[in-house]
Amino acid sequence: MSSTCKALKRCILCIDDDDAILRYEKVLLERSGYAVLTAASAQQALRLVTMCKCDAVLLDYEVHGMNAHELAFEMKLVRPELIVILLSGGEVPMQVQALVDAFVPKLEASRQLLPMIAGLCSQGQGANPTEPGDKRDSR
Repeated sequence: MSSTCKALKRCILCIDDDDAILRYEKVLLERSGYAVLTAASAQQALRLVTMCKCDAVLLDYEVHGMNAHELAFEMKLVRPELIVILLSGGEVPMQVQALVDAFVPKLEASRQLLPMIAGLCSQGQGANPTEPGDKRDSR
């Protein structure tokens, strides 16, 4: 797990209990200019959401310790402005999709994920930097 995000980059928290998927997401996002934090459990993810200034979260539907519905709800309680993108290899109930900002099927992630993150981050937080004078990429 990484412990901090670089101040001038958009920071993405990836949550998945599959280490291979976390490594893949980390490499993909870092190569695209993002700072990346990773969490392998719901508890670890909630701790990072409260401690770090993440711009967005990539949340696997099935995470050790809590289901995606509960975890998305808890993260939005702590940080209502946080962008949550749900990833799943299967069907996702509508009540779960209603809590998140976007849903990407895992089979489509390689094609859809980066443009979706860029679009949501520029819409959701472009006008609200986390620190006064914060000069982030406008990806």
